Amino acid sequence: MNPYLLFVLIVLVLGWLIELLIEGLEHRHRQDEPPVAMRDYMDADKFRISQAYQDEHRRLGLIRHTVITAVTIGFIVAGGFELFDRLAHRVGNTGEYVTGIIFVALWVIFMFVVAEPFRLYTTFRIESRYEFNRTTLKTYLLDLVKGAAISAIVGLPIFVAIVWFFETTGAGAWIWCWLFVVLVQILLMAIVPTLIMPLFNKFTPLAPGELRTAIETYTAAQQFMISDIYTMDGSKRSSKSNAFFVGIGKSRRIVLYDTLITQQTVPELLAIVAHEMGHCKQRHILKGLALAIVSTGLTFWVMSLFIRNADLFDAFGMTYVSTYASLVFVGFLYTPMAFFIGIAGNCLSRRWEFQADAYAAATTSTASMATALKKLYCENYANLTPHPIKVFLEYSHPPVLDRVAALEDGG
Repeated sequence: MNPYLLFVLIVLVLGWLIELLIEGLEHRHRQDEPPVAMRDYMDADKFRISQAYQDEHRRLGLIRHTVITAVTIGFIVAGGFELFDRLAHRVGNTGEYVTGIIFVALWVIFMFVVAEPFRLYTTFRIESRYEFNRTTLKTYLLDLVKGAAISAIVGLPIFVAIVWFFETTGAGAWIWCWLFVVLVQILLMAIVPTLIMPLFNKFTPLAPGELRTAIETYTAAQQFMISDIYTMDGSKRSSKSNAFFVGIGKSRRIVLYDTLITQQTVPELLAIVAHEMGHCKQRHILKGLALAIVSTGLTFWVMSLFIRNADLFDAFGMTYVSTYASLVFVGFLYTPMAFFIGIAGNCLSRRWEFQADAYAAATTSTASMATALKKLYCENYANLTPHPIKVFLEYSHPPVLDRVAALEDGG
């Protein structure tokens, strides 16, 4: 058997087995009663409902992973990529770039058709059953159309540029690709808040009142410049809540979900804003960007090692060796590295969350930060007692009990 094909098959199956193991551990780790520290915000009945909600997501996630793994393996072994490539050449015989766009589009559409039914079921059955979903079918479909259009407008030029760099700039192509994509990433950081996000949600300046005054007074005291404070109509799609900062430099904005404002008190909302500010004050955003830049460079370097590799194309049953297909195939080879990079990134992210919590507690109130976290996790039916292995491998945020304990120890 072709060694590349054997490697890809092992990676796919191993990924599925790891997921099966993690979710098995998670299921056996589930608790029957809510943690004592959370009982003011989640009684026994609500806890059982949240457990059932998590169980449904867990089962569907395993089914989804099983189906996608089986379909992907079947597609590769049956010569699906060769079929797509022949079709792409037949339709896009005007040039390599058009052929490549069609080839990648066919693969993306194929995987979309396989995966999208699970997202539909999650949104309109599971999320609706537990009274989180507020998305209408019209909104759902419009989101799909807008998302596809934006992906095409942004993604196609990037794809064409990467193919061009690898075909024309020689051994240093991966460096040119790296620099180009980093520039695009920085550009997107600037334009996404003002041009793209408003296509999906309505952003309204927070009305004058106690909350706005409290936030403005706090940010001024911390010498933290913001351009404005907005509420976002998160309730248009879900009753779940969140808050975040967008923009860079003087264009930074605070965004609060409308659902969050109805669930939390002013001191708790201020603590949440302080937490998000803590990420900026401690340069977590810049550090994250730096790590993303390094990771992007590593990705393109690995890609450069396998571009137009004949044995790799043989593994996927391809007769025509091309740069555009190489980009897809290297993605399979990069999966293990992405897995370990993801674990390292999650570990760092959890550490940063503790630091941001501590900043919020020091500049507002430990009690307000703790109660805000408890409400947020309980209202969103988050897992209050996840298995440590699942946390280590998958969680970008620490479990709520760990965060509250750290706040109390630091307070």
